[in-house]
Amino acid sequence: MIKEVIVVEGRDDITAVKRAVDAEMIAVGGFGINKKVIQKIREAQKRQGVIVLTDPDYAGQKIRNYISSRVKGIKHAYISREEGTKEDDIGVENASPEVIIRALNSVKCETKTLRKEFNMGDMIFFKLTGGSDSKSRRDKLGMKLGIGYCNTTQFLMRLNNYGITKDEFTKAIKFIDEENSYE
Repeated sequence: MIKEVIVVEGRDDITAVKRAVDAEMIAVGGFGINKKVIQKIREAQKRQGVIVLTDPDYAGQKIRNYISSRVKGIKHAYISREEGTKEDDIGVENASPEVIIRALNSVKCETKTLRKEFNMGDMIFFKLTGGSDSKSRRDKLGMKLGIGYCNTTQFLMRLNNYGITKDEFTKAIKFIDEENSYE
């Protein structure tokens, strides 16, 4: 059983996560997050810790940000858009148990101190922005590092806020470059 409470968007997500792991969960009901739900999440964070696992889309990111701004110290688990897509429907409910387990095993915590380990120069140099395949590279790298997919600005913030080291970053870059050379 997972110690932390897993926060998901809806009932279908709960069903999918329960197929993968034994854990307590809270469904926020999409954008319908109210004060009662935030209070439940705060209480869970105090008692057991919280992992947020939302859909890999714009709405999922907005919900994640909303919760993060109101409940400090939560952890984040991510699945890729590809892993969560089934017949043009994107969501945690479409992910396999193996994908959900991998996401939960790759949980990242936000750091308390402001870091400036990475900058926009790194994003350009490693072709994570400005190139025809930058979006794909960020998606693959985000999954490898356990920080999920997002736009360039968000990606840079996650690299710094989640305590990713230069060594961890360069190993992941080498891995995706080698993986791409076989495609």
